[in-house]
Amino acid sequence: MKKEKIKLVIERLKKEYPATECTLDYDEAWKLLVSVRLAAQCTDARVNIVTEKLFAKYPSVRTLAAAKVSDIEAIVHPCGLGKTKARDISLCMNMLKDKYDCKVPDSFEELLKLPGVGRKSANLIMGDVFGQPAYVTDTHCIRLSNRIGLVKNVKEPAKVEAALRKVIPPEESNAFCHRLVDHGRAVCTARTKPACEKCVLFDICERNL
Repeated sequence: MKKEKIKLVIERLKKEYPATECTLDYDEAWKLLVSVRLAAQCTDARVNIVTEKLFAKYPSVRTLAAAKVSDIEAIVHPCGLGKTKARDISLCMNMLKDKYDCKVPDSFEELLKLPGVGRKSANLIMGDVFGQPAYVTDTHCIRLSNRIGLVKNVKEPAKVEAALRKVIPPEESNAFCHRLVDHGRAVCTARTKPACEKCVLFDICERNL
């Protein structure tokens, strides 16, 4: 996709979704870490309901780190994969407590060392918490990047991330990925037929060319 076309994609999505943001509820960095782990194969809406209960019972890194994995699982099981997610959350909180003085590290490489944290989660933390360039390649981002034509038949998150880094300016990256989520939920849907007739990218989308 040519630079002029990519610029149009960025500008149109920015106009359509000017106030984009992460839809996971959090007021501290460690809470976003927990929420994004729970969000795997689960909706943000459900995660927000579950974390409200979880954070009410365990309001700090130390209290959550001290909790039994089985007690964490009892709360987070509605998000699916309860055993695995509860274990990762417990290990992650204990590592934050023991190695980082209960603070979330502001280094991409250090974030990747945390249990249950992959590139998508690390990018989200770097972008939303620390205001750094971030390319969050979730399912919406991967699907729309292929449909729009930012990438061609690339489904691996790391490869999509690498491709986006080449064409999306760093200062636009975090908000752009959030806007892909907004657009994927509102218009360019996965489980139903995309509403192409009301898409702001209709005339430049590879799907329609």
